[in-house]
Amino acid sequence: MKRSKIALAMAFSISASFLTACNDNDDNYTGVDSDKTYLSESTYSKDKVDNASSIKVMTYNMVNVQGRTAKATALVMFPKVAAPKDGYRVVVWEHGTVGVGDSCAPSNNVISARFKILAESLLAAGYVIVAPDYEGLGTPGIHPYLNLSSEAKSALAAVKAAKDHYGMQLNGEWMSIGQSQGGQASLGTAEYANADTSYKGAVAGAPASSLGKIILEVAPAALADIESKEIAAGVPLSKRVSVDSYATLLAYAALTGVGIKAYEPRFNYRDLFQERAKPLAEFAEGTTGENGLCLDDGSDPSLSLIEKFKTDIIQYMNANPDKKVMDYPGLDVNNFKNNETVQKFLIASQPGTKRIDKPVYIVQGTADTNVPFPVTKALVANLEALGSANVKLDPVLNATHTQAIVCRNLQVYNFVQAQMPAKTNIVVDPAKIDASQSPHCTGKF
Repeated sequence: MKRSKIALAMAFSISASFLTACNDNDDNYTGVDSDKTYLSESTYSKDKVDNASSIKVMTYNMVNVQGRTAKATALVMFPKVAAPKDGYRVVVWEHGTVGVGDSCAPSNNVISARFKILAESLLAAGYVIVAPDYEGLGTPGIHPYLNLSSEAKSALAAVKAAKDHYGMQLNGEWMSIGQSQGGQASLGTAEYANADTSYKGAVAGAPASSLGKIILEVAPAALADIESKEIAAGVPLSKRVSVDSYATLLAYAALTGVGIKAYEPRFNYRDLFQERAKPLAEFAEGTTGENGLCLDDGSDPSLSLIEKFKTDIIQYMNANPDKKVMDYPGLDVNNFKNNETVQKFLIASQPGTKRIDKPVYIVQGTADTNVPFPVTKALVANLEALGSANVKLDPVLNATHTQAIVCRNLQVYNFVQAQMPAKTNIVVDPAKIDASQSPHCTGKF
């Protein structure tokens, strides 16, 4: 009798679980336990970092842009340095634009040379690094590019997963650092973690902001000025900064349009482009939103979204020698300006609209044509007007979009140590982490 009752209870339990899992009427059912953040980890084997004792790909749960539980991935790097008595501190690295396709996810590629410079410095001191891929990169679903909330939630959930999994190995204190899209993400993380006493501050390099203003107002004047100087100097089209920068902005716009589809499936991003550019914009999405081209691909230009636009701009200007770069029929400016969905996105994705009570260090190149210096200066002024009392803007003279944060590698490291000392008793030689003469800072590579 006792065995029969046990068997009956087990059968009922299994049946109930099966019925719950198959409950098609429950639209909120996600198939996973949303309270379980950490899921699994595997060894990362695409590349190595000299000062890392291990690099893992961690899979974890986060809340996606549709409010559902979704899988995400992040690199987790542990240092060779022994942990302090109270555990390692964590630095979250939030990467710049790579694309929306799964093949673009940092955990599916070698480590960016510029990120590696910072990673080596932080690991040498004894910090653990958690580097989220972001929602939809390397995992099912379209990556909601530049979605501030999604980026922040990717970071916060990754930190929670790491704490859940590694427990007492980690101290609990953490900071965020990012560049470009990641700079925007780091500021978003600071907003969302503002009340978290374990969160100690943010670094943002060339933070993406005011995309609409850049595309419609700032870029046309800035690129026209650069172009006139390049024409006077006889710079060929293939070497012009004005051409490369406009191609990059068009690639950003295409990725933005595809990213909106992550939560607005019926949104037609092609309408944001003129007829000539529509087929090029489609490369951002690919056929599924999971297999689009990456922003850039140094090994194969044919797989670079920027290169697709750049090649066509050059063809257009060769066929129309009287035209300037901003004459290229790329964006449908009126549609971009008046599209309600786009305008809502631009407002929601703008960082620096809430007071941040934690220390913030913003690094910005004065020669940046992707996120121009005046745009970041205005962002900082707005943060200060909101009552953010501890925001520092560090202009890096003549530095471009990707150079500035490398040029200030030592200062970024010192900022992290000041706000959240590693407490490993390791003294890192400043000369070894000063990257101001690195080719990635000076541009000599």
